[in-house]
Amino acid sequence: MTSADAVRRSLLGVVGSGAVAAAALTTYAVVEARDYTLRRATVPVLPPGSPALRVLHLSDVHLTPGQRRKREWLRGLADLRPDLVVDTGDNLAHRDAVPAVLESLGDLLGVPGVFVFGSNDYFEPSLRNPLRYLLPDDGKRHTSVPQLPWRELRSSLTAAGWTDLTNRRAEVGVRGLRIAFAGVDDPHLGYDRLDLVAGRADPVADVRLGVAHAPYLRVLDRFAADGYDAVLAGHTHGGQVCLPGVGALTTNCDLEPARAKGLHRHPADSRPGDPGSSWLHVSAGLGTSPYARIRVACRPEATLLTLVESPAPTGAQTRARTEA
Repeated sequence: MTSADAVRRSLLGVVGSGAVAAAALTTYAVVEARDYTLRRATVPVLPPGSPALRVLHLSDVHLTPGQRRKREWLRGLADLRPDLVVDTGDNLAHRDAVPAVLESLGDLLGVPGVFVFGSNDYFEPSLRNPLRYLLPDDGKRHTSVPQLPWRELRSSLTAAGWTDLTNRRAEVGVRGLRIAFAGVDDPHLGYDRLDLVAGRADPVADVRLGVAHAPYLRVLDRFAADGYDAVLAGHTHGGQVCLPGVGALTTNCDLEPARAKGLHRHPADSRPGDPGSSWLHVSAGLGTSPYARIRVACRPEATLLTLVESPAPTGAQTRARTEA
């Protein structure tokens, strides 16, 4: 065998090993995207003497009618018996998905709930280069595609008793507690109207929650400054493709990757009780685009948040005391 033959054989071995590794990684990413996981977190925001509240945070379901496994898993979440459901949008991924979403929510529709929509509730998903998500945001939004039946979904959710928080403030009673909400339409599309919800959060409510699909800093800053005790959002998919030891590479918004999922403070360097600060929970969501059903080191999730007594005054309580 000549030296050229030896080099050629070595190169073929390297290429072959790379192909095997790539195939293994792809298989893992496809499997992980279907490994639905329940996360749990405790959020100390309630006044002394309050009963704990179980809040189920759902986001980015991206459902198509044929996703039977996801639908069954989602339907089983009713067994958790939450006191409240917060849906932060991107429920749809197909023009015929509304009946599938409602059937999958099942008994959860009988629980008090609130919701906002994301871009994938409004517009059909389309095939895109996933590497574009790693590039700086050019501000272009894919709104020239057909619309999804978001009006039907909104009507069905409100008919079931859930509260639409699209650029609205509202109050919901849960287990004898008054929860003051403020929500905005999708900030990723620029649909948020902070001017319609701005202003001091209700100081006499037992807890104040802000709700948005995409956790853009302008929205988080406004809610925190107005005295909301916690903000719930989704959109990021937790980064969707994460590196072990590094985490998310992108959030598809201006939130830093270190807070792409999970429970954090906002601003990031604030502490409980600081005026103008709040808790922030970002859900990694349950789905993906139907054109890129992969996840790496970032399982699809729903989160059961347990709201408990705060050991220190919440931001809104501190502000109310200061202004009194």
